[in-house]
Amino acid sequence: MWKLIGLIPILISPIAQAGAQIYEPLSASTRTVLQRAVSDQAISHFITLPEAESKVWLVTMSERLKGRMPDHNEREDFLTTVHYEATRAGLDPQLVLSIIHVESGFRKYAISTAGARGYMQIMPFWVDTIGSKDHNLFHLRVNLRYGCTILRHYLDIEKGDYFRTLGRYNGSLGQATYPELVFNAWNKYWRHPATQEVAQH
Repeated sequence: MWKLIGLIPILISPIAQAGAQIYEPLSASTRTVLQRAVSDQAISHFITLPEAESKVWLVTMSERLKGRMPDHNEREDFLTTVHYEATRAGLDPQLVLSIIHVESGFRKYAISTAGARGYMQIMPFWVDTIGSKDHNLFHLRVNLRYGCTILRHYLDIEKGDYFRTLGRYNGSLGQATYPELVFNAWNKYWRHPATQEVAQH
């Protein structure tokens, strides 16, 4: 069983050195989620945490992210939106932060050699196949909405198996390198005591 707790930290590359996402048909309900209008506007509130707990989470994660995102307001907007979109998709926000850590190094305008874009390194074909032509993958909420929705889709396909889910997300299904990078980023940088561990059964 793979767990985020107890893995030996390894060097994290700023951008994942693996394959690219591969198109797999999404359900009609999932496509509807991505076809709705989503803007670059940040989320201003938490949807599941009580106010006191959300402040603790935000302060904790903001301090950890400060070196990579120096502007205070940008950092808090980013973190609040990550938490919103991850929770909305039924995902652990710390897992999403770990993916962003590995995929783009928290660079909004990152582009991989395969053409993946933004924080969560979304392949442009997703816009053509399941999105809307006005969706800009460099926009904060657009990028996070796509990334979290696609990740949730893969997690459902893999019946909660995070190791295989991460492989699908990165286009390297069956290889250990990318899941280990994400798990170690979670364990070293983004684990939060108030959240449950993510495990792969």
